[in-house]
Amino acid sequence: MRGQDYPGLGVMVRSLLGAVLSASIVLLTGAIYAQTAPKVVPRVTGNGAPMSESPIPPFARPITDDRRVMRNYPEQPPVIPHSIDNYQLTLRTNRCLDCHRRQYTEGSGAPMISVTHFMDRDGQVLADVTPRRYFCTACHVQQTDAAPLVPNTFQDMLLVHEPKQ
Repeated sequence: MRGQDYPGLGVMVRSLLGAVLSASIVLLTGAIYAQTAPKVVPRVTGNGAPMSESPIPPFARPITDDRRVMRNYPEQPPVIPHSIDNYQLTLRTNRCLDCHRRQYTEGSGAPMISVTHFMDRDGQVLADVTPRRYFCTACHVQQTDAAPLVPNTFQDMLLVHEPKQ
C-alpha cells in the first residue's frame, strides 16, 4: 500500500496547471492595468520619449542678490543666495568656510554656521565643523530662477493660520 501516500499523476498535473493558469491571469491583469492606469504623477523628465536623447535644457540662472529668503518649513536648510560657481569643495578645502566659519563672519558679513554643524552623532560639540556636515552642498542648494517642475500649492502652516487683525 505504498502507493497511497502519493497522489495520482492526474492530481499533480491539475495542480500544476491551476498554478500556471493563476499566475498567467495575475500577470495579464497587471499588464493590462499598467497600460490603462490613469497617470497620477506628471512627468518631470520633459516631453521626450523614455530612453531617447533630447536636448538638455539650459541651467537656471543663480539669484545673486545676497538676500536671505524665508524657509518653507521648519528645519529646512537655508538656500545659498549667491553664486557658488568654481567653489572648491574637497576633502582638504571648503571655500564656504572662508566666510561662514565663526571667526570670519564679522569680516565677511556672512551668517555663521549653525551650532548643529559642530555636533557629532552623539551630541558632543566639536571645535570645528563635524565631518558629516562638512560638504555644504549635500543639504544647501544655490537659489536660482528655475521654474517648478510640478505644480505646487504648498502654503506655510504659520501663514495660513495666522490670526486676522
